[in-house]
Amino acid sequence: MSAGPAADAANQASTPRFCIGIDLGTTHCALAYVDIAASDGEATSYGVLDIPQLTAPGSVGSLPLLPSFLYLPHAEELAAGDLTLPWSPSQDFAVGELARTRGAQTPMRLVSSAKSWLCHPGVDRRAAILPNEAPPEVARVSPLQASTRYLAHLRQAWDTAHPEAPFDQQDVTVTIPASFDPAARELTAEAARAAGYTSLTLLEEPQAALYNWIQASAGGWRKEVRTGDVILVIDVGGGTSDFSLIAVLERGGQLELHRVAVGDHILLGGDNMDLTLAHVVARKLASEGKQLDPWQMRALTHACRSAKEALLGDSTLDAQAIVVPSRGAKLIGGSVRTALTQAEVRATLLDGFFPEVSASARPASRARSGLMQLGLPYAQDAGVTRHLAALLGRQAGATDELDGFAGTTGADASFLHPTAVLFNGGVFKSGLLTERTLATLNGWLGAEHAAPARMLTGADMDLAVAHGAAYYGYVRRGQGVRIRGGTARAYYVAVESSMPAIPGVEPPIQALCIAPFGMEEGVEAELQTQEFGLVVGEAMHLRFFGSSVRRQDPLGILLDFWQPGELQELGEIQATLPAEGRQAGEIVQVKLRAVATSSGTLELTAVASQGDERWKVEFDVRAVQADR
Repeated sequence: MSAGPAADAANQASTPRFCIGIDLGTTHCALAYVDIAASDGEATSYGVLDIPQLTAPGSVGSLPLLPSFLYLPHAEELAAGDLTLPWSPSQDFAVGELARTRGAQTPMRLVSSAKSWLCHPGVDRRAAILPNEAPPEVARVSPLQASTRYLAHLRQAWDTAHPEAPFDQQDVTVTIPASFDPAARELTAEAARAAGYTSLTLLEEPQAALYNWIQASAGGWRKEVRTGDVILVIDVGGGTSDFSLIAVLERGGQLELHRVAVGDHILLGGDNMDLTLAHVVARKLASEGKQLDPWQMRALTHACRSAKEALLGDSTLDAQAIVVPSRGAKLIGGSVRTALTQAEVRATLLDGFFPEVSASARPASRARSGLMQLGLPYAQDAGVTRHLAALLGRQAGATDELDGFAGTTGADASFLHPTAVLFNGGVFKSGLLTERTLATLNGWLGAEHAAPARMLTGADMDLAVAHGAAYYGYVRRGQGVRIRGGTARAYYVAVESSMPAIPGVEPPIQALCIAPFGMEEGVEAELQTQEFGLVVGEAMHLRFFGSSVRRQDPLGILLDFWQPGELQELGEIQATLPAEGRQAGEIVQVKLRAVATSSGTLELTAVASQGDERWKVEFDVRAVQADR
């Protein structure tokens, strides 16, 4: 018997028509979609939303990419209506193309790299700190607020283009770096919720890029990879370098993809390259007797970004003009004009960021100064190939326990041997950088008598992640092939050992595994043996660690020793127990429970040992205290 017209209408309203994928990038955002009804199996009907945005004061244009820049103009800088959008007659900021171009002229009012700030554990990411070098008279926003504005712009753009399919009724996936820790993942989800995203899933960017490759092949991917393959996804974007390793297995006669490892969070990408090129140009100007002040250096960095993109995108160009504005005649006497040459770009990027090194090379590190200017924790070593060598070396045994992989890598191999490579990220729009990276990797493989890795082609470096995210939403509905792997790390909390007080010696800590490596979505892991005493009415703080190499540690294991580099401290977790029904200061015995949620975050709760009380354990996203 039918439930009636009203129920049918409700079911239709709750069933999404589109799977939407959003690439929340450091330098660009994009929105792609799959039309569920028009798709069948691995043959999908998909598209990209042209995003309305301000391209000049009072002028709106639609572009496939939304630059991830936020401009905060002076109250009297623009005329009435200059910031009007189709869905917003009045606002006091600009997002997108106008923000990027206007900010290049007035960088002290430009917010950039908000995504990198969002995962910076050394600052309060909910505090108004951006632009970080702006003078006091400039209004500031938090990294969370900036990210929210980008996401809200995309939602409003969709609703304007598709009023028949409201955004909040669609299946939405937002991408994040694979290396984001649980705090950064939760902050991204919080920004999305603040932007009006009622349903949300997070997906790692390298996985999204591979999903796009699968989607674009329309089923042909099975002919390009085989059982025993290890696919290395190298994603170098505007702000981060992200590496993932995905193994190809066979189960029940079908190929399956399993993510086996991810790299560390490395703030190294196009932003670093732009800054390096700016210093190259600044030295050239200095040799001509022209000195730039800090304000002009920021403007020069933005100008070098545009020049780099033009030169890498067209190898026939010999040089690209650069104009650096001046704030007054007393500084230089007008705008400074120079050029960035093709030869300078190639030499700087190849030798500085993609050096030909051996597989044993590792990123260099140096002691940091005691006093540092507030800024992003950029990688100390700019060599992408050295970071890649370090990842492959750490993961030499990552496939040892997988079915069908025994003996595929020699016992004397010093690093995990990829058999295929998928490049992604705006940096690899340059064939020059792609070729250098692949040649370096294949040099390592040849030195260990392994076959060269082949390159998987066909990716759109600007839109692959958004496309793949949309396809992932479609896959989650039971279509296509899914990449499996669970959590990319094992997670631990610190337990202080009991010992007599010794002057000058801190008690040693042990590491308690609260979420094992590869914990699948929806699985709930509860520590049955370890209990904690929490004081009601006060915040509890615990040190938190992650490991991408300790694959065999079971839930609840207590480590009293680990090798250097096996565990990385990720920050603190905290819980505050309300004193309702209890006396203030009372100690409650609790156990910790971890869930890898279907949305892509790690959720921790404290469960009372006696009774059914539960308290959420949150990741501390405030600034790290200097006296810790």
